Amino acid sequence: MSTLHALLPPLARVGGHPAFRRWLEQGNRLPDVQNARATVLREQFHFAGDAIPAAALRHFCHTADAADGAWLCADPAWVRSEPAGARLMAWPLDDVSTDEAEALASALRPLFGDAGASLSIDTPSAWCVHLPHGAPRATFTQPSDAFGADLIECLPAGDAGRAWRRLFNEAQIALHAHPVNAVRITAGKHLVNALWFWGAGTLPASVETGLQTVASVDDIVRGLAKLGGAVRIEPLPASLEQAHRGGDALLDLDIPGHAGDAAEWLTHFRRWLRERRFDAIAITFADGERFCICHAHRLRFWRQP
Repeated sequence: MSTLHALLPPLARVGGHPAFRRWLEQGNRLPDVQNARATVLREQFHFAGDAIPAAALRHFCHTADAADGAWLCADPAWVRSEPAGARLMAWPLDDVSTDEAEALASALRPLFGDAGASLSIDTPSAWCVHLPHGAPRATFTQPSDAFGADLIECLPAGDAGRAWRRLFNEAQIALHAHPVNAVRITAGKHLVNALWFWGAGTLPASVETGLQTVASVDDIVRGLAKLGGAVRIEPLPASLEQAHRGGDALLDLDIPGHAGDAAEWLTHFRRWLRERRFDAIAITFADGERFCICHAHRLRFWRQP
């Protein structure tokens, strides 16, 4: 039995598509989950450790040198200053160009060198720090959990986080007056005035997965797929249709700018079940709601939302 595991934006996003909701109701409602994205990735990719080492996986997706030491995401971000403090307001900054990223990183690399680490650019909006001496003991906050919160509550706490708080502040000072930001202000873009640290860890020694196809633009997912030997393609339903050759698959549509339209998903999902391309489609929405629709469920026409 082959299953398509689909990660979708929050269920509320399909609220304006009654046909999609009716289709979901023909299937089986599964128990809700917390941290939906992480839950699906841990279900489909099996490796040692509890946390998902985002930085190491992202780096491995682009290079072959991620196995040595530990890695930490250090992504360009915009932090808004306020009279009573500051807040993370924009991440990722997808409009940072390659030239801007290199110019900004060049100004920051000496800070990391002094701390015994090195700063690398995986993509213009996704940077990482290599820690050859091992993973930091500090606890870092996922950027998605820090949006709009008081910065003091989100920076690494305690003695273990002191060095990272200092590096965060030093990076802010170096970025504040950088010429790149003067140009970005003129262009009406967000400042790159901070680096957000998160996703620390080492690259898993191995990853096991039953997936035959993985469709995602998320470099964390693509890194897991690369370690697990799954096929990697772009996350468009048409591309999945062309590339998938049987077995289980993961379709990641919970990515800003790549979600598409619920009506389009429904068209493909229905046909894939009807033609037995997949025997079942297991859908996890970003807010934790889950459904499983099987080939035989198309006969449940009497079910109502």
